[in-house]
Amino acid sequence: MKAATSQELKQELIALKPSQLTELCLRLARFKKENKELLTYLLFEAQDEEAYIRSIQTMIDEGFTELPKPNLYLSKKTLRKILRGTLRYIRYSGSKFTEASALIHFCHKMKHCGIDYSGSTVLNNLYASQLKKIQAAVKTLHEDIQYDLLKEIALL
Repeated sequence: MKAATSQELKQELIALKPSQLTELCLRLARFKKENKELLTYLLFEAQDEEAYIRSIQTMIDEGFTELPKPNLYLSKKTLRKILRGTLRYIRYSGSKFTEASALIHFCHKMKHCGIDYSGSTVLNNLYASQLKKIQAAVKTLHEDIQYDLLKEIALL
């Protein structure tokens, strides 16, 4: 089965009645967890971006409490899991400010979690790549916001 283009989907959705559109959204939400999470964000959390950022940071904090510090292999796996969840929630928002704030929090927690990641190439690369993503996101923001976020980045 070939998927329709975004433009074709848009035209079909415009032509539907509101009740049919609601049924389609609910049916779509039934099939994948990500669809349901995105719909939840769009309906309930998109209006208050600051609260959404705080919820992402809380999720990161909870992940770091479960971090197995003595075992470096399990720590790497857990850090990747936390980062995957963080990036998924960032993708729902689509905001560069949300991306920068969440990744700064992740890097701050990673730096102060008590794991000696300096000996691990994988963890060093993970940390460095997140810093690059933060820098790229901050460059697209307003100058005042850039200044505030760059002060936080300097601490990393």
